[in-house]
Amino acid sequence: MSRSYTCLYYHFVFSTRDRQPTITPAVRPELHRYLGGLVKAEGGLALEVGGTDDHVHIVAKLSQNRAVADVMRVVKTNSSKWAHEAFPNAVPIWWQGGYGAFTVSESALATVRDYVRNQEEHHRTVSFQEEFLALLVQHGCEFDERYVWE
Repeated sequence: MSRSYTCLYYHFVFSTRDRQPTITPAVRPELHRYLGGLVKAEGGLALEVGGTDDHVHIVAKLSQNRAVADVMRVVKTNSSKWAHEAFPNAVPIWWQGGYGAFTVSESALATVRDYVRNQEEHHRTVSFQEEFLALLVQHGCEFDERYVWE
């Protein structure tokens, strides 16, 4: 076979440093659009971007030519810098050091997109910490809770 064919969907989750509520409603729509643009600039396609005041979810299709860690480094670094410049009077947005990256099957894609789209409603009853731990368990990720929130 002379060509490679991939269809790689991911659900990314990352929070603000110390889960500070710095993603205000005034900043959120523009930040989400910018995050989608950064994914596109990395050769991917952001299918859904959502979140609340302390975290972000991105559902994206990534190129086979880009490592997940490289894409996340660019997205987090550049979006934080952009937010500081675009909203100089807002509380600065700093991201936590890590992130969650979960693969998504084609059959679950619509469900995950809907989940990301409805983050405001979801977080009326579930905290980010509860949500993130549940995602880790659901996806079979090994973790030590002592180090998840660093």
